[in-house]
Amino acid sequence: MKQTYLSLATALLLSLNGFCQQHSEQKHDKYIWPKDELVRQKLGHWQDVKFGLLMHWGTYSERGIVESWSLCPEDEGWCERKGPTADNWYEYKKGYEALQTTFNPVKFNPDRWADAAQKAGMKYVIFTTKHHDGFCMFDTKQTDYKITSTKTPFSTNPRSNVTKEILQAFRGKDFMVGTYFSKPDWHNEHYWKPYFPPKDRNVNYNPKKYPDEWSKFKDFTYNQIQELMTDYGPVDILWLDGGWVRPFSSIDTSVSWQRTIPFDQDIDMARIAEMARQKQPGLLVVDRTVSGEFENYVTPEQQIPDHYMPIPWETCMTMGDSWSYIPKENFKSARKLVQTLVDVVAKNGNMLLNIAPGPDGEWHEEAYQRLTQIGNWLQTNGESIYNTKPLAPYRQEKWAFTSNEKITYATYLPADSETQLPTEVTLPVLPTKTVTILGSKQPLKWKKSGHSIIVTIPEPVRSQLASQPAWVFKMS
Repeated sequence: MKQTYLSLATALLLSLNGFCQQHSEQKHDKYIWPKDELVRQKLGHWQDVKFGLLMHWGTYSERGIVESWSLCPEDEGWCERKGPTADNWYEYKKGYEALQTTFNPVKFNPDRWADAAQKAGMKYVIFTTKHHDGFCMFDTKQTDYKITSTKTPFSTNPRSNVTKEILQAFRGKDFMVGTYFSKPDWHNEHYWKPYFPPKDRNVNYNPKKYPDEWSKFKDFTYNQIQELMTDYGPVDILWLDGGWVRPFSSIDTSVSWQRTIPFDQDIDMARIAEMARQKQPGLLVVDRTVSGEFENYVTPEQQIPDHYMPIPWETCMTMGDSWSYIPKENFKSARKLVQTLVDVVAKNGNMLLNIAPGPDGEWHEEAYQRLTQIGNWLQTNGESIYNTKPLAPYRQEKWAFTSNEKITYATYLPADSETQLPTEVTLPVLPTKTVTILGSKQPLKWKKSGHSIIVTIPEPVRSQLASQPAWVFKMS
């Protein structure tokens, strides 16, 4: 994943690339429903919980820079290097990897995170066990480039195996838990072979020409995922990033970044998934952007499809501007975040909201405030979100529609300037018996108008529910 604070020109270019990427991710003709009944059951449960937490965290938080990408020798805005060694890639990489020797997040307290996420109404968590830079936030036996190494000051902390601590804390709050894992590894000598200078994000040699090297990398990847599936308790989701590591035959040439993949980088997902599900029956495997059997749900990044999609999908999105920690964040408003969740759910998706811990092991306090505000709204209106299904017309102007058995929910998404509901609203739905607004028990008067109903909202209700991010009409 990439940082999102960019120059205007870069942002415009990315928006055009993003349009192509989004267009690709909205095509669902290649989606394959899982055949394993346990996987199907877990996928159904995941679709019911709707709202999750993603955390990008690693040594890069010490510098407050984009996660991993400054190591990538591509001429892109999110790969920019800064600092006294920026002009020398080799020296820069050496200094970046030396962050391991100073990383000491002494305020690490996953119980506080789990408590805040639960009160916000989140129901699942995905944690970055390893990003593209290869630094492992778990106690792997495959490399010493890890948080539990004696080279890392935090290794003396009894909670140094942060992946285990995080999954345990969230599991204790009845969350579904998942492990983010980067398929590429820019620290591993069998991915970026030291003999060759890397040219871009991809493997820096031709795997067909050096099959032994690639075989060693495949085994390394398999062994690390096996550790995560074996030593960390029940795991619900294996969330794989770095979609350029894929079979050459799976490249979608309509997506610009996929056209630049030079080699077949097949890591044998069938072997990995079989092993992982032997360890974790029913495991959801999310091989991001690689359509087919091992992408149990699709993951548009920082984007929301413009229409309902009949397949399982999840928007992964930052609470602020950045996937990784930056000292001064620009957090989205609670209104924006709530309305985004409503929009996503009405189109049949889940929302995975990213918050980035800092080098001391804490979130920005403002992130906690946003979670409290979201939780306050969901405490009253959550029945329109959880365990619901989208209902046609799904999204229409300011309206979003969901249903739960015999109950229909129509959520009004106000503009920023609207602090109160109008005195009348027109709902483009069939007539009903009873209409109320969640947060008020007073039945509302309504009348039929063609294929719609006109609902009158009395002044006491408008005042009582003023300044909400969204208002939910309940029709039974």
